[in-house]
Amino acid sequence: PSPSPAVDENYHNASNNLFDVRAFGAVGDGVTDDTESFKMAWDTACQSESAVKVILVPRGFSFITQSTIFTGPCKGGLVLKVDGTLMPPDGPESWPKNNSRRQWLVFYRINGMSLEGSGLIDGRGAKWWDLPCKPHKGPHGTTSSGPCDSPVAIRFFMSSNLTVQGLRIKNSPQFHFRFDGCESVHVESIYITAPALSPNTDGIHIENTNDVKIYNSVISNGDDCVSIGAGCHDVDVKNITCGPGHGISIGSLGNHNSRACVSNITVRDSVIKVSDNGVRIKTWQGGSGSVSGVTFSNIHMEGVRNPIIIDQFYCLSKDCANKTSAVFVSNISYTNIKGTYDIRHPPMHFACSDSVPCTNLTLSDIELLPAQGDMVLDPYCWSAYGNSETLTIPPVSCLLEGLPQSISGNDIDHC
Repeated sequence: PSPSPAVDENYHNASNNLFDVRAFGAVGDGVTDDTESFKMAWDTACQSESAVKVILVPRGFSFITQSTIFTGPCKGGLVLKVDGTLMPPDGPESWPKNNSRRQWLVFYRINGMSLEGSGLIDGRGAKWWDLPCKPHKGPHGTTSSGPCDSPVAIRFFMSSNLTVQGLRIKNSPQFHFRFDGCESVHVESIYITAPALSPNTDGIHIENTNDVKIYNSVISNGDDCVSIGAGCHDVDVKNITCGPGHGISIGSLGNHNSRACVSNITVRDSVIKVSDNGVRIKTWQGGSGSVSGVTFSNIHMEGVRNPIIIDQFYCLSKDCANKTSAVFVSNISYTNIKGTYDIRHPPMHFACSDSVPCTNLTLSDIELLPAQGDMVLDPYCWSAYGNSETLTIPPVSCLLEGLPQSISGNDIDHC
């Protein structure tokens, strides 16, 4: 339906606090650079005294904006309503030389913002995925040196009380959403899609961010659907349909001998399908800190390669050395996880550090059957302590009981 006359004839309607980007000169023809118009709309709305302002990206138009930082703090709440299409320049060759190649749309120091609408954010990532430095997945997959920075589509940085809802976003050059140093984040009913072989196109990545709710969304891409980095706590992920991709991951943590603290994470009532991993915790050798208080429950797997995996030997090359320090993984619960797995890998894989074993892993109501072929009867365990509260399929007999000596000595670097 065409926009209502009130909006159409009066782009900036001060009485209803609507700031249509066209009132600030945006053209929306899919060719013109509308960056400055978006900045003007943002700055005007941000400084308006009204309690809630709506910046409208109207339907029926395609707007191109360059890499931009939208800065707060703003007076009152702000809604960026994307009903049309929003796109960056098309690929590295079109990207202005002096613009950041690491990010496209950044929202910085905003308190109380909603990004919503019925439109589409199209990251136009294909030309970035084909840079020679990217991990090509072909039979002779090679990577070569050279510039590799690719922009995150949407980044919220040092912001709070954020809502993202109802949007479609596709084909980001790198992560689709990234939340850094944020608090009180609610993501609801969004649809993220990118090809299964698009490199590093995580759906939602959070880091140093707490009080996060990610609900009722569909994410299909070439990397993790949701990835939870260092410094995150109080995160609830619910009713996600994930895949293809790399599953829902905590990590990777502890890279370059760093300290990582992650706690109170819940992933529940979700479906993971045709994915490299299901629910995963991945840490590098040499890190420190801890991951604790994690619950994975009511998750259905369909043809997943590693449905349940803890990997404390995460490494992107063949030559990572083992180290004595590690991120301590403890109090991890897996409940009611059922479905099918790809028999190329064992359905459960607990590879923990020799010096800092995993502790208090609990399993109940696990039923994982091969998608095709014979059942892989032997889940893999290494330095993993815990127990099965109910009979699991396949049975897990490799978990060690009690606590290891090194843990009871209490020389672990708790967070």
